[in-house]
Amino acid sequence: MRLRLAGAVLLAAAAYYVYLPLPSGVSEPWKLMLLDALFRSFMQASDAAHTLGVCHRVHLLNRVVSWVEVIEARSCPAVNVTDSTLGGVPTRVFQPKGESRLRRGVIYFHGGGWALGSARMRSYDLLCRKMAEDLDAVVISVDYRLAPEAVFPDQYHDALAASRVFLSPELLQQYGIDPERVCVSGDSAGGNLAAAVAQELSSDESLKVKFKAQALIYPVLQALDFHTPSYQQNQAVPILYRPYMARFWLQYLGADSSLEPLLLANNHSSLDQLAISATTRSKLNWTALLPAERKKNFKPVVKEKGSPGVVREVPGLMDVRAAPLLAEQGVLGKTPKAYVMTCEFDVLRDDGLMYGRRLRDAGVEVTSDHYEDGFHGCMVFANLPMMSSVGQRSMRNYIRWLDQNL
Repeated sequence: MRLRLAGAVLLAAAAYYVYLPLPSGVSEPWKLMLLDALFRSFMQASDAAHTLGVCHRVHLLNRVVSWVEVIEARSCPAVNVTDSTLGGVPTRVFQPKGESRLRRGVIYFHGGGWALGSARMRSYDLLCRKMAEDLDAVVISVDYRLAPEAVFPDQYHDALAASRVFLSPELLQQYGIDPERVCVSGDSAGGNLAAAVAQELSSDESLKVKFKAQALIYPVLQALDFHTPSYQQNQAVPILYRPYMARFWLQYLGADSSLEPLLLANNHSSLDQLAISATTRSKLNWTALLPAERKKNFKPVVKEKGSPGVVREVPGLMDVRAAPLLAEQGVLGKTPKAYVMTCEFDVLRDDGLMYGRRLRDAGVEVTSDHYEDGFHGCMVFANLPMMSSVGQRSMRNYIRWLDQNL
């Protein structure tokens, strides 16, 4: 009897911890709750270890990720998989087997807030393996350096260095890649790096080969407004809570974590921040850039007076290499045709929607792929054990777009 009672109490406690009220439209809510409970447990354990001085919170999280997710490079009947380097940056290469012919090429940057994850993770290995097989393409997944040891612009420089070598005639010849069919892609923080690299290399007149497409998966593109409609609507929706995103930004930019409350209150972008011009503000003015169905009844949060000097203290907030949404229209107009995936239940939804709008206004061909039941990170949960329905749909449509546009 006592064992039954104890079991019931433990089950009730577990259910209480796992259960989280979610918006009615989110795909397979119980799967997301379980995923969130697991992620929250790791985050809380890492915070405790950080507070006790055992290790940095990111180090513990990455150790867990490595233990659970990182796998060796293993070839299969259709794809040869090897670990290599590109411009001095570690990579995993997925090369289709079969007759020798020119193939498409994709360079991919994984997500993880510029601090977590790896090209060697099972989820990214499976994604890139599927891309290589379904597209008959050479896919190179990049293991750029991570925070806290590396901070901006280190991750950007790694992505840029790898991309320059990827586009070089020598590498294209080595892997048999068609120079007219090359793409840069990434998800979340990797989508940020892909967008920044696309901007930089599209404007580089010295390059003989340039990207023909950019595919951005729920990208993070700005850190001046943490009160866009999607940040307001989804601030408590897993797995990317609003405070987590502010923390990731501060780690990436090498800034003090004590600034987190200022970012979350938009004090860092108040009207008395003279370094932020009206022109800059217009580039992320969601009242003008978002469609009515996304703005809903949300109101802008713009402080008259905030915390002067934050932008000077953290200059990366205004650097287009870190925040590609702030790029000039002339720069955007030179970038290749774009695919931008966004999810309704994602704090970063509006970053992607605004970027798509600004690209269109600059004359770039843009495909917007929005998932009304999607959540942040859903595409990498297309396989077991999560096997999210929206993850499977989004992965299929992403690969289909590449197939039709590359």
